[in-house]
Amino acid sequence: MQFFGRIKDIQPAGIDGVIIYFHGDTLTEKNEAVQAMARGLKARRLSWIKSLIAGYDSLLVLFDLQRADTHLVYRTLRQTSPREASQDEHSHYELPVWYGASGADDLARISEKTGLSEADIIGLHTNQTFKVFTVGFAPGFAYMGELDEALRCPRLASPRKKVPAGAVAIADRQTAVYPSESPGGWNLLGRCPLPLFKADGTQPVTLRAGDTVTFLEIDEARFRELADAHG
Repeated sequence: MQFFGRIKDIQPAGIDGVIIYFHGDTLTEKNEAVQAMARGLKARRLSWIKSLIAGYDSLLVLFDLQRADTHLVYRTLRQTSPREASQDEHSHYELPVWYGASGADDLARISEKTGLSEADIIGLHTNQTFKVFTVGFAPGFAYMGELDEALRCPRLASPRKKVPAGAVAIADRQTAVYPSESPGGWNLLGRCPLPLFKADGTQPVTLRAGDTVTFLEIDEARFRELADAHG
């Protein structure tokens, strides 16, 4: 019941869903509440819940209309205790980055927008542990945050038609790695040589909500070595 007070608002989402928004002083606190409620609901193994989709500060609950309605969802939320993440539930990843890589280099633009030198941009990005808040947009695209305020930079006015796979990017208070080639409007810092999405793999997606990530600077030679090893 006490955790129910962390809920800011509940709104219908179509005829078979509700979306729950959570309170928090920071985005991290809100996301922790989202993940805790999702774990609590999963632990109850309620067969009428079809899907739980976690966002930054919200949780979408989709239910079986033949067996449940919004009133049952509300009662269930009141009766659900949040679950803290166990240590083995999430992973930490160190992702190598060739900053200023050809085809993924907006360092000069970011420097102009933030007033930081390119060295300071790289230093701030590598000197922080980021949390994966949610995964979406494209398979394996993990939204991570929150960026140091000094490094925050708006999206491009016009998105690129093509961003290379492995491009490491920032936008507003977020950072991400493009898992595959796609359009995109984020500011590019460089490239990561490790594949983060394998459609034919036993675990296609590497990064999951709740994981943590740090970025390590590498040079071009090391980038090509790792890319060849994982190609």
